[in-house]
Amino acid sequence: MDNQALEARVNEHYGKEGLLERILTAASDEGLRLDHCQSSDFSAVSEFHIGGRKSTIELAKMAQLSEGDKVLDVGCGLGGPARTLVEEFGVFVDGIDLTSEFCAVANELTRITGLSEGAKFSQGNALNLNCEPGSYDVVWTQQSCMNIEDKRQMFAEVNRVLKPGGAYVFQEVLAGVEDAVIKFPVPWAKEANMSYLWDEEKIKNSILKLNMVPHIWKNATEQYLDEYRILAAKTADVSNTPVMGVHLMLGGQAGVMRRNVVSNLSQGLIAIYQGVFKKEK
Repeated sequence: MDNQALEARVNEHYGKEGLLERILTAASDEGLRLDHCQSSDFSAVSEFHIGGRKSTIELAKMAQLSEGDKVLDVGCGLGGPARTLVEEFGVFVDGIDLTSEFCAVANELTRITGLSEGAKFSQGNALNLNCEPGSYDVVWTQQSCMNIEDKRQMFAEVNRVLKPGGAYVFQEVLAGVEDAVIKFPVPWAKEANMSYLWDEEKIKNSILKLNMVPHIWKNATEQYLDEYRILAAKTADVSNTPVMGVHLMLGGQAGVMRRNVVSNLSQGLIAIYQGVFKKEK
């Protein structure tokens, strides 16, 4: 599939009109005051990767983020990880995402939580980052690469915009076995023609070819699987669906999608990997 066609399909999959209104209604239903909100109040919908806010903080600690670091969050979604990084680590984050509505919602939730000085979001493409070479201390991706077919081009762009000594930090869904037939729908794709998963060897070798040095390379599947299994069960229970949750974005199939992820993980068809790779100085 050419990049333009894939971009259109990704926007169709994720872009749901009225998302901000649904989130703010959920916040009201939970009794939240918008003038006293923290980023964590929206984490159930805005950090919809495995492990949620907890995994964001753990990944940032692995990466040894420093106050004042300039971070590029590629595939930022609704900005949940970026806001967590600003709140907890004092960094500055530029977030990009293909889905324009995600960026609009991310900017508004960031304004509501009082973090606009630290995080800003705009539409962008991971294959053609609109950044000068050596602009960032850290490039961050958190389960945002599953829809990217040309990952080598993405890695080349990551390497280009990193400062010498900077870090590429990620948590991504990989194929347990390349070309494994996984169960759909899943949160990132309703059908196989939108899902591009590489296995660990292919991913690692592609990054190493850019002369980036591995500091952390970790299979985190077992660490988060039990928690995700419980979360999937809650999402699927239509009689007790959480007020704030991923269903606000993914709609009625959210429960099925999460159950399928649990099934795919449990069978070893997919895996969750975390990594920190440093660009040579």
